[in-house]
Amino acid sequence: MAKPDTFMRQEILEIPAVVESLLTKGAAGIEAAAAALVSHDPAFMVSVARGSSDHAATYVKYCSELLLGLPIASVGPSVASVYRRPLRLNRAACLAISQSGKSPDIVEMARAARASGALTLALTNHPESDLARVSDHTLCLHAGEERSVAATKTFVTSIVSGLWLLARVKGDAEVLAALHALPKVLEQAAHADWSAVGAALGQRNSLFCLGRGPAYAISNEAALKFKETCQLHAESYSSAEVLHGPVSIVDGGFPVIALAAHDAAEPLLVQVADDIAAKGAMVFVTSTKAKRAVSLPTIRTAHPLTDPVALIVSFYAMVEQIARARGINPDAPRHLRKVTETI
Repeated sequence: MAKPDTFMRQEILEIPAVVESLLTKGAAGIEAAAAALVSHDPAFMVSVARGSSDHAATYVKYCSELLLGLPIASVGPSVASVYRRPLRLNRAACLAISQSGKSPDIVEMARAARASGALTLALTNHPESDLARVSDHTLCLHAGEERSVAATKTFVTSIVSGLWLLARVKGDAEVLAALHALPKVLEQAAHADWSAVGAALGQRNSLFCLGRGPAYAISNEAALKFKETCQLHAESYSSAEVLHGPVSIVDGGFPVIALAAHDAAEPLLVQVADDIAAKGAMVFVTSTKAKRAVSLPTIRTAHPLTDPVALIVSFYAMVEQIARARGINPDAPRHLRKVTETI
């Protein structure tokens, strides 16, 4: 008898429908927040988040800088919650991302940003949460219940919401069309066969994840999920940084997964992947341009900025399989809870 699907597997397969629901139900919130951003005309933005939500913020940072030329800097929530120091944010917008909207440090930083004059935007799956209460605008993720401790649906809906907001601010028809085409593409991405990565891992307990630009955020999320669901020591690096020291620990068969979108950074990342493969590492890359690294089957979207969304869905499907193959329940990682509340 086949083993029943994990909650994580079920939720990965729900992602296309959840994104479709978000694109339908979230339009009013996006329009209101985009109008507020245009009216506020911030000189810069700050993000407040932890864990997977912070990786989503990194993705939104790159998208904002590439689409709007508007920089986003990550601020430490403890500046408000522990150190009780004000920040000068009157010319800023603050993006706070939390699937639960409960963590006291995220809530306090959002509250302090609003008090300083920043326009505050909350991305959360719980529009009735404390984070929503202290923010000017709330963008509900519309992900439904997420029972697995490992976040999947809420990460995807966070990055889709962030990019959607920016695309509405700019009025970028190409990005908006690519976003609305995502559900069908993500159906394919959820079934991409990346099983070769699991086979190559064998008994290894350490690996690198690489990315560049918006895909660097996906690399960060991938490394976290390897740790969280598979108890593997995974480190994420920009492909521009990995050769500046970390590559020294690479030996024969060392596993590396390089996550490339189809953008200007792709050939640069692929070159690094090939260079590391030449040193004896077992390198997998989401590109057909590699000469030494192994190309993974990759589902491309209608725009480079949406490619990372498909990448993370294919990755999630793979990492859930690796966890089960290692005898680990990805729904209940040891030492972890679904909602982590820090001060």
